[in-house]
Amino acid sequence: MYPLYVVFLLAPTVPLPFPMVAEAFRWILLLCIALSVPLWMYAVGLRARWPMVVCGMLLAVGSYPAIEEYSQQNLTALVALFLAAATAAAVRNKLMVSGFLLALATAKPDITIPVVFWLLVWATGRRERRRLIFSFAASIAILWAAAQAISPGWIWHFLAALREYPSYGTDPSLVQVLFPRLIADLLLAALAVFFLAACWRSRKAAPDSPLFGWTLALVATVTLVAIPKLAPYNQLLLIPALLVLLRPRDHTAGILSRAFTKGALACQLWQWSAAAGLSIVSLLIAPHRLLGVAQLPMYTLLALPPLTLAAVLSSVAPRGTSLRGFTNRV
Repeated sequence: MYPLYVVFLLAPTVPLPFPMVAEAFRWILLLCIALSVPLWMYAVGLRARWPMVVCGMLLAVGSYPAIEEYSQQNLTALVALFLAAATAAAVRNKLMVSGFLLALATAKPDITIPVVFWLLVWATGRRERRRLIFSFAASIAILWAAAQAISPGWIWHFLAALREYPSYGTDPSLVQVLFPRLIADLLLAALAVFFLAACWRSRKAAPDSPLFGWTLALVATVTLVAIPKLAPYNQLLLIPALLVLLRPRDHTAGILSRAFTKGALACQLWQWSAAAGLSIVSLLIAPHRLLGVAQLPMYTLLALPPLTLAAVLSSVAPRGTSLRGFTNRV
């Protein structure tokens, strides 16, 4: 479900031939995914040299969720770029810019609202951060008013469609897929409480602190396991969490945290290695003979978000200390 103001993002393409727009948009989405990687790195405090940044960008666009996004031409990559840019802008103290970008990210509210909510709560932690809230509120008001101007009463139609959407446009959440109904409901309630508590705890966190990056990883992974949508392209939201898990651990990291982290990273590595293996084999064997194993890269898709969440949850939430001396040169 998209609010009406999504049309303002697509408006520049209206005069152009549809086949040309469709083909170009695929590559624009891949570019959005690539550009989001250095922004997420900056947001979580991972300072890498350019060769490693480029490698990260290439690996991101070579992942299965990116290929799915390329094929489906969903807007997830675009709004994920807005989220990454908004978070990086907040870290850099460009709060007016951050608020504006967060408003644009609500064009796909199902996966972006939790991150937007957390950043707004974080902005309440210090008086000087309230510019982010004012910018977001003003930007949303302008978007809603502009949508109202082109289609009066659109919000009521949107809310009516939103009420009907679960009957035809949603899946079970990942938690509901993995657990019986009662246990799934209890887990979702516990995650909601933990999510709210983590957002409140981190509201005073410095933007360059480990706590800021840890909370971002938590919010992103909770979103993916809790929302009623199993589309692989939504897993692009896991990028900041995986980047947080890639940071070198100190002696306080427990064995459980290390095990879950290795499991999550192994799931992601399987996608790349299985796809690379199939690509090489397809040079020697006719592609139609590989249809039976074509889904090998997808075997870890459902396991990746919960393992990533388990890795984040089993990590002790760091205190909001400065990243000076903590950020690493990769």
